[in-house]
Amino acid sequence: MLVRLRQLGPGLLFAAAAIGVSHLVQSTRAGADYGLGLLWALLLVHVFKYPFFQFGPRYAAATKETLLHGYYKLGKWVLLSYVVLSTATMFTIQAAVTIVTAGLAKTLFSNTALLADLSTEIWTIILLLICLVILVFGKYRALDKTVKVIIVLLSISTLAAVIFAFRDFNGPVSFRQVFPKSTTEIAFLIAFMGWMPAPLDISIWHSLWSIEKHKMTSGLTPRSALFDFNIGFLGAIFLGVVFVCLGYFVMYNSGESFSPKALVFSNQIIEAYTNSLGNWSYLIIAIAAFTTMFSTTITTLDASPRSMSLSLNLLLNWSLKRGYLIWIVILTAGTLIIFFAFASEMGLLIKIATILSFVTAPFYALANYFLITSKHTPATWRPSLKLKVLSWLGILFLIGFSAWYLSTF
Repeated sequence: MLVRLRQLGPGLLFAAAAIGVSHLVQSTRAGADYGLGLLWALLLVHVFKYPFFQFGPRYAAATKETLLHGYYKLGKWVLLSYVVLSTATMFTIQAAVTIVTAGLAKTLFSNTALLADLSTEIWTIILLLICLVILVFGKYRALDKTVKVIIVLLSISTLAAVIFAFRDFNGPVSFRQVFPKSTTEIAFLIAFMGWMPAPLDISIWHSLWSIEKHKMTSGLTPRSALFDFNIGFLGAIFLGVVFVCLGYFVMYNSGESFSPKALVFSNQIIEAYTNSLGNWSYLIIAIAAFTTMFSTTITTLDASPRSMSLSLNLLLNWSLKRGYLIWIVILTAGTLIIFFAFASEMGLLIKIATILSFVTAPFYALANYFLITSKHTPATWRPSLKLKVLSWLGILFLIGFSAWYLSTF
């Protein structure tokens, strides 16, 4: 067991990347607007996405290669499609999570003398610089250690918040499930599931982190990789439910309307909790919210450049050693450009990013399935019949919901 605990890392990075906007923003809003009525959607999307997330570490451990290598073996067009989709979404996603994190940082440190006067714009630059220093100089090892600390702080503070929120909740808890009907409600449902627990391309990131972890420990096996993944995946489900409960216990029927502006939104979400629970809870809520978003900011800033660098090396037969550094600079610059151009439209950015994530999910689901069941994966570690059936049900679910959403326009 101790050996397995030492090997934990990529699964926690998966959880850190997943537990962000989907949990703090979308899950909280689901609880505020629908109570516990969308738990069916939260659980259902986890079940149907599970195989495709799991195939990332499974393939990496079985072959000692990333999913990107596997995509290339399926056909250059598969890898090229990933590059196009990733380019279309990574700047918007990074900007969305960074904007929210910057707003929360300003709120969290507003009572600190040296930091009180810093604007959201300055906080955005500071946070990106902190992430850059950790990632460029500390590399994967520093990311691995940093995220473990963040996950502990996040879990403790969030659990404390929901326990106190439940204690102060007035009235019986209703588990009545609801199904959105209006166009606006359906759009929220799709956005909610789009990033719950995360976009499917995180399976690619997971495979990259698994290989990096293998370089550190040389102990990557399919069994240890799946154990690590399941810990992270279950943690993401649990905290998703926790944030829905927080939104329900604190904001349900409150009439609270969230602002699309990062700083205003950050103040709203923290004040909503503290007004309900008491001012004493401010620090707990602020830490929970900030660590939630910072974990996503740093993991996405690492993963997108890592995946883009490797993808271009494979497609163009390059061996560019500084590709990661080049791409992390490009992503940082692109994030700042989007931030300064669209800072007041945070809500729109999040909506676009989550919807894009959902409608592109069938591509990743099909690519991961065909790769893990192909000759490129050792027969011993191809999925069982049960997992194959669940995979096809998941593919039909993702295609069906995407087509349904597109038909509502």
